[in-house]
Amino acid sequence: MELRQLRYFVAVAEELSFGRAAKRLLIAGPSLSQQIKALERDLGVRLFDRDRRSVALAPAGAALLPYAQDLLERADDLRGRAARIAGSEIVRLGYVNWLPPDLTARTSAVARVHVDTWVAPSHAQAARVADGSLDLAVCWVRRQDLAGHGLEARLLGADRLYAVATRLADQEVRARDVVVLLDSDVTTWSSWNAYAEELTRATGARAAHITDGGLTGPAFYEHVRRSRRPVLNSPKTQTAPLPPDLVARPVTDPKVYWTWSLVWRREETREAVLRTVDALTEHVDGPDALGLTAPDAWLPEDDPHAQRGPGSGSG
Repeated sequence: MELRQLRYFVAVAEELSFGRAAKRLLIAGPSLSQQIKALERDLGVRLFDRDRRSVALAPAGAALLPYAQDLLERADDLRGRAARIAGSEIVRLGYVNWLPPDLTARTSAVARVHVDTWVAPSHAQAARVADGSLDLAVCWVRRQDLAGHGLEARLLGADRLYAVATRLADQEVRARDVVVLLDSDVTTWSSWNAYAEELTRATGARAAHITDGGLTGPAFYEHVRRSRRPVLNSPKTQTAPLPPDLVARPVTDPKVYWTWSLVWRREETREAVLRTVDALTEHVDGPDALGLTAPDAWLPEDDPHAQRGPGSGSG
């Protein structure tokens, strides 16, 4: 069965005349008749009742006609979407370490999204959007970053951070009882250090300054083993498997969250970029669904997705 055969079937069904349908389709009458017979063989049903003077839809033809019309409409829509993508600009997207798993499915109908292979820290990705090196970026930002760079942001996702500890740790760990690592490499860890410093001020967590890049990988686990307290994980270790001698423990009082924003230039006017923003964020669960507005949730006060005013759980 081919799409063109379905088009022939729909044309004959609408005209109820092989002659008129052939003229409409710009093919010879005998060829049209042969294609309809071939389609009937493929489907195993009779589509039309016909004699020398009239053509009528057979019961099976009448039942299948709406489905054939729907398939043809969807095929036309697919061609249209492909044409728009082929003619659209490339949208350049940068990220830190997390992207929506269904990014391609969300954006394929509106733009050709090129994910930049240079994985850089949040502050660097935001700066690249501001200077035009990228069109969009998925990163952590503060309101002051948005204002300073002339950027807009929408919530794309959030991670609830946990503590990593030896197996002797309690099942839950209060935020004030965790250790938060701050790295001397501010080129790489500027955003994390800003976040961590505010967290320690707000919750009483203990800051530990390191110089070995041990916010990820084996060095991080060594810090955990040497620490007398559970150590807060960073977003870059959110999904990493733990060594068998260590465990993940929920952080409570408050629950600690890290947000991922989609950022773009405030003066952006290109339709492909703006359509991509909408496609990526239109079905994203809001702050309520992600737990960010709960009374026991914590976000930095300058996080663009934090509540402000009385009752805020953000600090």
